[in-house]
Amino acid sequence: MSSVLNTIFETQRRSLLWSVMRIVRDPQTAEDLAQETYVRARRAADNGPIEHVEAFLHQTARNLALDHLRRKNTRTNVEAEGVDEATVAAIAADIPSIEDAIIERERLCWFKKALSGLPERAQTIMVLSRLEEWPNVRIADHLGVSERTVFNDLKLAMGHCRDALARLDKK
Repeated sequence: MSSVLNTIFETQRRSLLWSVMRIVRDPQTAEDLAQETYVRARRAADNGPIEHVEAFLHQTARNLALDHLRRKNTRTNVEAEGVDEATVAAIAADIPSIEDAIIERERLCWFKKALSGLPERAQTIMVLSRLEEWPNVRIADHLGVSERTVFNDLKLAMGHCRDALARLDKK
């Protein structure tokens, strides 16, 4: 398979380069992505036969070019050039302040207290729905109740916890 892949790659190389070049508009990048296409095709061929090698090469090259373009656009939007170290050092850390952490810890304690004041089934439904991210159908099956019961208990639990946190915020 490797000699077939080599032959087809060499035959299709120029076409691959032009396809990638139309997307990335940079000859060096197009060359790099064409080589990466070959590497990926080689890996795929080592794992099993590729039915349509030419199509596989072209699709892989196109996907790599589009991924490259997305990464480049993201970096352009996020990174700034020519920024000095003092400016970078002045950027606030992406972590909460000590005060914010204390406030959130207090809110969590209030939330746990409010949750513990609910019936056990409502507590379970709240945890499964909001923390475990289970859909209502799965919760209903798990608890042996109807979806409507799950919905009502969840509504009750959320309202109860929201009211408790609102009381905390008024303090």
